[in-house]
Amino acid sequence: MLEQLFPNGVLRYALGGVLIGLGTAVIYLGTGIFAGASTFLDSTLSYVSGLERFKQFWGSRTWRLVFTAGIVSGAAVYALLFQGGAWTTDVQAWRLLGGGILVGIGTRLGKGCTSGHGVCGVGSASLPSLVSTATFLSVAIGTALLVQAMGIQP
Repeated sequence: MLEQLFPNGVLRYALGGVLIGLGTAVIYLGTGIFAGASTFLDSTLSYVSGLERFKQFWGSRTWRLVFTAGIVSGAAVYALLFQGGAWTTDVQAWRLLGGGILVGIGTRLGKGCTSGHGVCGVGSASLPSLVSTATFLSVAIGTALLVQAMGIQP
């Protein structure tokens, strides 16, 4: 059963979890700010947008840009090391785009993302984060089951 749940072995997932935990701990200890990817994306957008809501990040956006670049670079390094340099998915581009838009809307409505609420908020026993994470997971599981029941393939 373990092979079915973790087809690439447990080590990759465990190492990924340790690195995520270490990264969020370093950011929190160094800045006192929870490491939420949606907040980092907002701060990155402050370089190209003059909207008032992005101005709050101007004083601390350089290190956040580095963090955002690290997320993208980490995916690229993984693809190089474990996938021969290719980014592979069977999911159609329009579905990726649509899913990304829906996730973006969800992070604005939920006032954060799974990294901020799920990793940092749950770790600090924040009640709003516990509720948000339970909601994220419930909707994701329900959506996956619905899509599977409808017979939709990537």
